[in-house]
Amino acid sequence: MSLCTAEADRGFLRDVLGFPHVDAGAGWLIFRLPPAEIAVHPTDGEGRHEFYLMCEDIEALLARLAVSPEITEAGWGRLATIPMPSGASLPVYQPLHPVAYNLPD
Repeated sequence: MSLCTAEADRGFLRDVLGFPHVDAGAGWLIFRLPPAEIAVHPTDGEGRHEFYLMCEDIEALLARLAVSPEITEAGWGRLATIPMPSGASLPVYQPLHPVAYNLPD
């Protein structure tokens, strides 16, 4: 990824998504992300990892961002992909399952 597209994606995360951040130096921003969970699922093939940001209302999020990607319905959640300035995709989902992020420590 070139410096220009990295800067554009950092600006998108900072200004459009509004993620709080710190500057690690020379404009390299480190962002605090919204709640996240990790689950381990069985597979018959090679394992893989997927990263999704979680949201409470996927339609409201997409409307706020003025994007209209397809929303995929899965038994465990509603998924979409947000396009970033660099052309990369940022997967998001609205969970339809019990969530763990608000459990007490």
